[in-house]
Amino acid sequence: MKLEAIPRVSSITKEDFIKHYFKPQKPVVLENSVEHWPAIKKWSLGYMKEVAGDITVPLYDDRPVNHEDGFNEPHAQMKMADYIDLLKKEPTRYRIFLWNILKEVPALQQDYDFPDFGLKLKRKLPMLFFGGRDSYTFMHYDIDLANIFHFHFEGTKECILFAPKETKYLYKVPHSLITHESIDFSNPDYEKWPGLKKASGYRTELGHGEVLYMPEGYWHYMKYKTPGFSMSLRAWPKNPFNFAKGVYNIFIMRSFDIAMRKIKGQKWIDYKNSRAVERTKRVLSA
Repeated sequence: MKLEAIPRVSSITKEDFIKHYFKPQKPVVLENSVEHWPAIKKWSLGYMKEVAGDITVPLYDDRPVNHEDGFNEPHAQMKMADYIDLLKKEPTRYRIFLWNILKEVPALQQDYDFPDFGLKLKRKLPMLFFGGRDSYTFMHYDIDLANIFHFHFEGTKECILFAPKETKYLYKVPHSLITHESIDFSNPDYEKWPGLKKASGYRTELGHGEVLYMPEGYWHYMKYKTPGFSMSLRAWPKNPFNFAKGVYNIFIMRSFDIAMRKIKGQKWIDYKNSRAVERTKRVLSA
C-alpha cells in the first residue's frame, strides 16, 4: 500500500475547507477546530464512567462475520463502568460501535456544538465509538456514504483511508460494506493480498481534540493505539449518485444480504468472501 500522510491544518475557514477539501473530496485533519467545546476539557474515559457508568452498552469484537449475526448485532453487553475498567486494565478486542450515548445521557449534549464547516450536519445522528489498545474496525465504508467528521478523545487512534476509486484493489466483499476480513491493514501480507500493493491511500494518527474529515464513500480502518473514544458527526452526500447509492444500500442491499444469510447460511458468507478474492484477481490480471 502506498499511504501518504493526511494533511493537517491548525485552523481553517469554511470557505477554504470547501474549496480545498470538500469539493475535491480529500481528507484533512483539523487540529484546533473545536477548542471551544467543553468536551475538550471534560471528556475522558473517567468522565464517561462517571456520567454513564450504570448504562448497559453493546460491545463488538473483530470476529469474522457469521451468517447467524444480525446486521450490527452486538457480540456482548456490559455496564459502561465495567467496560471502562476493562479498557484501562488490559487490552481488549471489545469496542462500542455506533452508540448514541447522547440520547441516553442528555447532559452530554451541552458539551459540544455543530461546527460550521460549510456543510449541514445531521443533528440527530452523533455517534460514539470506544475501543481498547490494539482493537480495530474492519476496513469499511459507511452505508449512507455520508461526509464524516470524526472527533477523537483521549489517547491515540490510527486511521487508514482509501478513496472509492481504490475499491478494485481492496478485496471488497460483494453485497456488503467491508473488505475481506482476513486482511490486516496495519501489517498487510502482500503475498496473500497482492492487490494491496497497487492501492494508494492515506494515514494519520488522531490525538485528543483532533478532527478527521472523511469524504463521502471513503474506506476507513481504525485501530486504537491506546484506549480511547471518538464521536462522529455526519453530513449528507452531495454527489447525487452517492446519495442514490446510500438509499440503495440501506433499503435494498442490506435487506437482500440479510435474506440470503437466512436462506443459505454460512455458504453465503463464504461465497461472498471468495468472490472478493476473485474480483480483485481479475483486476490484477487484466
